[in-house]
Amino acid sequence: MTSSLQLIQRAQKWTKRTAIVSNQQDYSYQQLLDLSQNIATHLLNGLEDLTEERVAFLVAPSFEYTAVQWGVWQAGGIAVPLCELHPLPSLEYVLQNTSASILVVDAAYYELLAPLAKKENIRLLRTEMLLTPIISTKLPVVSENRSAMILYTSGTTSLPKGVVTTHANLNFQIKTLVEAWEWQADDHILNVLPLHHVHGIINVMSCALWVGACCEFLPKFDATKVWERFQKGAINVFMAVPTIYFKLIHHWEQSSAIEQKSCSDSLKSFRLMVSGSAALPISVLEQWEQISGHTLLERYGMTEIGMGISNPYRGERRSGHIGQALPGVQIRLVDEQGVVTTDNTPGEIQIKGPNVFQEYWQKPEATKKAFSEDGWFLSGDIAQLNAGYYKILGRDSVDIIKSGGYKISALEIEDVLRQHPAINDCAVIGIPNPEWGELIVACLILKGGHETIIDVAALKNWLKEILPAYKIPRQFIIQSALPRNVLGKVTKNELKQLF
Repeated sequence: MTSSLQLIQRAQKWTKRTAIVSNQQDYSYQQLLDLSQNIATHLLNGLEDLTEERVAFLVAPSFEYTAVQWGVWQAGGIAVPLCELHPLPSLEYVLQNTSASILVVDAAYYELLAPLAKKENIRLLRTEMLLTPIISTKLPVVSENRSAMILYTSGTTSLPKGVVTTHANLNFQIKTLVEAWEWQADDHILNVLPLHHVHGIINVMSCALWVGACCEFLPKFDATKVWERFQKGAINVFMAVPTIYFKLIHHWEQSSAIEQKSCSDSLKSFRLMVSGSAALPISVLEQWEQISGHTLLERYGMTEIGMGISNPYRGERRSGHIGQALPGVQIRLVDEQGVVTTDNTPGEIQIKGPNVFQEYWQKPEATKKAFSEDGWFLSGDIAQLNAGYYKILGRDSVDIIKSGGYKISALEIEDVLRQHPAINDCAVIGIPNPEWGELIVACLILKGGHETIIDVAALKNWLKEILPAYKIPRQFIIQSALPRNVLGKVTKNELKQLF
């Protein structure tokens, strides 16, 4: 079988190697190629080419998920992966917004989505139907410039937008990470991330499959199972969001001394550990370093660009910083006056390169607003360059608080609060205030639980030793947990309602 798609072409070079470990079973690259071609034939259903028809799928992280995604691409369709954790209205929004013509679902989701598929006149297919052998037909030639995937933004400030990427975009996103992080055929990565997002799809699964490495799925994150899998050996690469590292640290802390040593020893053979999708608290980085001996590699990306900035694989990984531009990616910082900034001056991160998405699905005005007149993608994230390394100050609309004439980074205050011995986690936001413009307030998660009492006056005095007075929160509330989306990002607009 030959294919016009680079990812599938490359897989033909190592057909006997293990591509996927899923549900305690190993699957070779040849099995992945065979099943994905079989699925493509089912999806075509007699057509020569799906010609960018949207194919949505709700399939658990698995060998079958990978084969479905590859099958969609080989049939000439646009892959629209759905999130297992999203409620029915969110799934309905994506199906309607993309005008998906085909929906593939695991048996577990069939009854939930069958009425919706009927209502929207969508061809509904169970995963097991696509596994049945079928006589192969000639697959279409799919050019790199064709649209490949639609992923949806988190929608924390507005309705989610469908981010359209081409095969060329995806190929570049994969290749720049393979080069920067020195991916190898002998790598074995554990994937615990949701597969409706660039982090799990590109950074983990696709990078592994690009080089002939092995991607092992754990369908649902469980700290105990992750540590058990680490201790069995084989795995040498791991990527996760800060929340996952926090939970792994907590599990380690609750373990016996013997178990702690076994867990820590199992990490010595790891080649690379990466954190992303949300800001990595310095406290988590330092705790993980003590446990594992590894300095987590923090990087920066978005649905619209894949990855754009990364700490180096070889060289200093600077805490509190996201690193330097990835190979082939251009980065600049621009202030509110449109001036490109220099060292230590805050500005919006703007990106240009083959990694940048094609468009927001059927939103020409939103697409136009997302780019500068000279073609740079406007991220909305504020950063500064410190001696060659970028440091995120926050998202302009959420993490940059404008109070009393100052522009204040909520992330800086959060890093300080987490250093307090009584505080487990926190989130800092600005709420409207007639006197200050925005008032700085903080939600605290205490180590003793939400019923624990903290002396606010003493806390403010402690903060005065570290922060100027204008950066100290004026109000505090105690909660048992912070509201988060499925990737672990704190949904700060939801948090504002608590104040």
